[in-house]
Amino acid sequence: MSKTKQQNYRNAYHFSPQKNWMNDPNGMVYFKGEYHLFYQHHPFGTTWGPMHWGHAVSKDLVSWEELPIALAPDERGTIFSGSAVVDWNNSSGFFDEAPGLVAIFTHHHDAPSAQQVIQYQSLAYSKDEGRTWRKYEGNPVLRHDSYVDFRDPKVFWHEPSSQWVMIVACGQTVCLYRSSNLKEWVFASEFGEGIGSHDGVWECPDLFPLTTENNGIRWVMLVSIGDDPAYVEGSRTQYFIGDFDGTAFIPDERSKCDVRWLDYGRDNYAGVSWSDIPAPDGRRLFIGWMSNWKYANLTPTDGWRGAMTLVRELKLETLQGEVMVTQQPIREIEAYRHEVLSLRDIAVDEAAVRLAAVRLENFEILVRFDPASSLGLKVRAGLGQETLVGWDARLAEVYVDRSRSGQADFHKDFPGKHAAPLQTPASMLELRIFVDHSSVELFADRGQAVITDLIYPDPASTGITVFADDNRKIIESLHIYEVSSSGGQLK
Repeated sequence: MSKTKQQNYRNAYHFSPQKNWMNDPNGMVYFKGEYHLFYQHHPFGTTWGPMHWGHAVSKDLVSWEELPIALAPDERGTIFSGSAVVDWNNSSGFFDEAPGLVAIFTHHHDAPSAQQVIQYQSLAYSKDEGRTWRKYEGNPVLRHDSYVDFRDPKVFWHEPSSQWVMIVACGQTVCLYRSSNLKEWVFASEFGEGIGSHDGVWECPDLFPLTTENNGIRWVMLVSIGDDPAYVEGSRTQYFIGDFDGTAFIPDERSKCDVRWLDYGRDNYAGVSWSDIPAPDGRRLFIGWMSNWKYANLTPTDGWRGAMTLVRELKLETLQGEVMVTQQPIREIEAYRHEVLSLRDIAVDEAAVRLAAVRLENFEILVRFDPASSLGLKVRAGLGQETLVGWDARLAEVYVDRSRSGQADFHKDFPGKHAAPLQTPASMLELRIFVDHSSVELFADRGQAVITDLIYPDPASTGITVFADDNRKIIESLHIYEVSSSGGQLK
């Protein structure tokens, strides 16, 4: 077993760099058979520091190869979050005959003499499939005279209007800009005043189309909000559904009235989607940083700090007349698992007996049951530790309770129970639960409710069991798969 795999709490099938600090995913793009994942990285320490762009690539979004740092700080500042695109038609003029990659990122500059933070948008480009990068000599390409927080550009090609569009976070709103060449940007519109959650600074926006069930198109905007000490939830991500005409985003009525959360756990933040997924695939693929600014610098890992969520596919589904964003783990993860236990039409007490012999650290549980009454599972159990994952029929919600999940004394707000409301499910409720060395991800009822939480159990706490108000309650099916420890780790 490699030294990397022996490090404390390192996950088996979630990406983290070999060492030191990582936060927001950046620059995700698909090009020539590779999924690129860049990320906020401090290569010289295990807490947040001078930001670089780390870099990893994958053929299947599960097994990753870490590459050298892509972008390092320079005289214009450190390298904050951003995006990357394939410039297929050389609109930028950076390339010769073949298309290449362009990264659009925030330069963050602290000006000590003026005691002022300056943030502006810059470009870098690669002619060798992302292996080396050259910063544009004309940087920055976009700056703002009044916004202190002006960062995290997400850029995409808008085919109907034949232009590049940038969405960028501007404190408590987002602004949209347009360009023909990625170098010169014109203001288009602003969104966010008086709508959504403003519990923290707005960050890491994304804007993309999704196909509806009747083959229409709606646009989804993601906006992450930073930690505010006044709110126990810390940093999290909201979404809006509406329409976009190349200039302005127009939200639907539900978005105007209610805050819609992408994830009801504490540890899915700053997530955005991949660019340039081939049309025959057609999926909208998303990944988030699996942590929370409330305690991100304090988590008890050894030699590394920060991991990514599972990659998820985002869809629009209509459930009880309401259009919502759903999430499901990518199908590629199924190649990294093997079945340990399969039970059908079995009572809870009998299932608990069968589970007594199962001890795992990294696994998936798929369970289906009648939601008329409650049911839950204990995972990573032992030594007085347990994480509870389940369905509360009385409250009509799914939950993850990490109150006794293991090491949790590094921050007062880490322990707790996190719940997601669930519209009345069908005759059978399906819970899909992914557990790794230091994380739990719950996808309930086709992904309409999702909870992502970090946990830090003792390595010996590997028990699994099931419980219910009535031990005679019948479980329609219960499958447990061990997820390969080779998946998600660095090569």
